[in-house]
Amino acid sequence: MRTTARGLRSLRDARLPSSISTEAAALGPLPRTWDTRIAHPTPVHGAADMDEQKESLRKIVTTLALKNEEIQNFICCLKQSLQNLEANSVRVQEDLESEFSSLHAVLEELKDGMVTRIKQERASRTYELQNQLSACAKALESSEELLELANQTLCSSETDGFTQAAKDIKDSVTMAPAFRLSLKAKASDSMSHLMVDFTQEREMLRSIKFLPVPATPEIQPSECQVCDNSVLVAWSLPEPDSKIDHYDLEYRRTNHEGPPRAREDYPWMVVEGIRETEYTLTGLRFDTRYMTFRVKACNKAVAGEFSEPVTLETHAFVFKLDAASSHQNLKVEDMSVEWDSSGGKTAALQDIRKEKTRTSSPMHSPARTAVMSPKRAPSARVGRDRFTAESYTVLGDTMIDAGQHYWEVRFDKDSKTFAVGVALRSLGRFDQLGKTSTSWCVHLNNWLQQSLTAKHNNRARMLDCAVPDRIGVYCNYEEGTLCFYNARSKALMHTFRTKFQQPVIPAFMVRGSRMCVEREFFGADGTSGAQRRAVWTEEEQQHQQLQR
Repeated sequence: MRTTARGLRSLRDARLPSSISTEAAALGPLPRTWDTRIAHPTPVHGAADMDEQKESLRKIVTTLALKNEEIQNFICCLKQSLQNLEANSVRVQEDLESEFSSLHAVLEELKDGMVTRIKQERASRTYELQNQLSACAKALESSEELLELANQTLCSSETDGFTQAAKDIKDSVTMAPAFRLSLKAKASDSMSHLMVDFTQEREMLRSIKFLPVPATPEIQPSECQVCDNSVLVAWSLPEPDSKIDHYDLEYRRTNHEGPPRAREDYPWMVVEGIRETEYTLTGLRFDTRYMTFRVKACNKAVAGEFSEPVTLETHAFVFKLDAASSHQNLKVEDMSVEWDSSGGKTAALQDIRKEKTRTSSPMHSPARTAVMSPKRAPSARVGRDRFTAESYTVLGDTMIDAGQHYWEVRFDKDSKTFAVGVALRSLGRFDQLGKTSTSWCVHLNNWLQQSLTAKHNNRARMLDCAVPDRIGVYCNYEEGTLCFYNARSKALMHTFRTKFQQPVIPAFMVRGSRMCVEREFFGADGTSGAQRRAVWTEEEQQHQQLQR
């Protein structure tokens, strides 16, 4: 065990008990060698120890500084929480007073209405009874006069005129009002029908409580559907809640699979006021493979916690048009191609002449030019591989060799000639889409009479359907299925069934028109993609039955 000189000096300078001090004095001073070793340690070891201690001290200071910063931030958060608590308490108290004031106003209004009803009922009955009372009083007065007249006639001893007087009295009594009166009150004096019983209302008022915080919804991935350019998100609550007023949905793109990370490149987009437990996002253009969703429930007063974020895969098929493969008369951008009648006529003739005089050297062999990256080959058809003559074609830059893929094509209504489909990469530079065994397409001809046909291997089949302005293309490579849809109505137009021996690539033919490819996606993991595919499969079967 090593003891430093500072520690020994502190021990030496400390006050010792008297017995020990006496013995120390008898022994005399410490040996010079011992004292020197203690007071003057070896410089090399002392410097190393000091550096280690300084480094250790720096780490401690750094850790302490970070901890102090955390505490300061936490103090700021606590102060802010206290301020928020005060403001929120004032706000909810004001809201409570406002609600009770509104309740009092409703009760006062209800009370005033009922009091008015009682007063009207009393006035109406009072009028009826008073009229009846007045009529009875008049009839009684008339009867008393007749009685007095009859008594006087009976008491008279004169015989002359008695007969006539008796007759007159009889006639007056017969016509007396007393005999025409109803002795039943026209109005009841009971007001029990206007009594109230607020027992239930009092119980209901006593049950008034603060609104509970809504439960956290849970997104159901199996119920979500990802198709075309829309996503249907569905969720549920742990138990029914009649107090829920609406839901708020948030979503954002993400570039990774799994739960969201602390720092994301994309902000949350908000959809508020959703009344149902599902919502469909439309008009989406995904440049990434994943999108994250979360939802929260809200009542009239407060919102609950957000659900656990769920990430849905979009299966986006992202590609661009390969300008290096396009015909000289086509003006190509990343996702659009436009007919240019003045472009490249001379160049096309020159290419034809060069093709006739070109030697079949190994440098220019098809096998050599076919070398490309496994998926993307943006410049695989440069030079002599450009489409020419009447093959006004341009290809995509990404091949399909597996999976399910979907994209949509939008074109002008006044297009003269247009075709969309897929082809093998070996499609010849003079070949036209649909006229070879290496290409499949839907072809629109709008020169003299509009026609829409499905073409493959130089065979055309007329399609009995309206010409849409957007065509959806679905390719299932493993199943060998190529489907064309009306992208607006999702109606099936035609289905090719084949067995792709080689990878295929999106292909387009444009003449006298303009078209734009919109990168969409099809399907989702699990049930949703299968459900969507089942719908389309049923449409295919119905379409085939109609064709038969």
